[in-house]
Amino acid sequence: MSRMGDVLAGFHAAWEFESDSVLIRFERGIRTPKLFQALGERRIPHEAVAAVTLTPGKRGTVVLHAVPRPGADPLMEAAAGQLKESGDPYRLVLPAERETLAEYYADELRAAVARDDGEPSERFLVAAPEPPLQFKAYDGKASFDGESVAFRWFWTGASSAKWKAGDQRFRVTDLSGVEWRSPELFEGHLRLLHRESSVARPAQADQDPASVVFGLGYGPVHESLPFAASVLAAVRASGAAVDTGAAGSLPGAAVRAARPDPADIADRIRHLGELHKAGLVTDKEFTAKKAELLAEL
Repeated sequence: MSRMGDVLAGFHAAWEFESDSVLIRFERGIRTPKLFQALGERRIPHEAVAAVTLTPGKRGTVVLHAVPRPGADPLMEAAAGQLKESGDPYRLVLPAERETLAEYYADELRAAVARDDGEPSERFLVAAPEPPLQFKAYDGKASFDGESVAFRWFWTGASSAKWKAGDQRFRVTDLSGVEWRSPELFEGHLRLLHRESSVARPAQADQDPASVVFGLGYGPVHESLPFAASVLAAVRASGAAVDTGAAGSLPGAAVRAARPDPADIADRIRHLGELHKAGLVTDKEFTAKKAELLAEL
């Protein structure tokens, strides 16, 4: 392999070639995809790479692509092929005049990787984003502390089925995986998959208390995908069989939070008051919901 510390800089990222891995550092410029900015930097071990390609890009560029090995990266497993090319963290776009230099590094990386057997990895080799993580979906707020995932429903957006079920908390040890559907596609969502498969889940994510749905600017890729990857990695670490949405894995009953956070309750009452003031909630609805929230304290 090339000398440790050699760096190849492209648009939005720079790759540092080390003896056993490639350290990808993403820029934080205004034109850099938000997912890259959220990831910051990622270390990709050579064993996590299946192949290396160098191809012509758009408008006088070349693209160096380290093709990830299936099963090696929780981020790519959660994405399940839904990322656009421009949002693929394994692609380094460079000016065409750097093609010769890029070819040199591609050859060096190919020699170090020496893998094209197509065999999936039995474990995650690339680190997932670290919790705590949270984001706002269309119908609720999702939080992950490393041990459990919590869904707190919004008064506006959440279906009556979710309000009836109440806020949810799922232990990582009770999950088999996650199902992420990009918010850039039709009806995006994040669905938690339960180990138990005896209870049929609602077909629509907006009716499923084990899901949050995306839309209207809520649940963007750079927030919801790292979240999904982090949960997926935690599930794998807990010893569960990881599932990213295959048929047969059905979410079961959730575990309710034992003690609600008073600050969280106050925030919800404040939000409810804003809706009431704006005329989106009637006096009767406001009074009833406020009493319900206060009763949780």
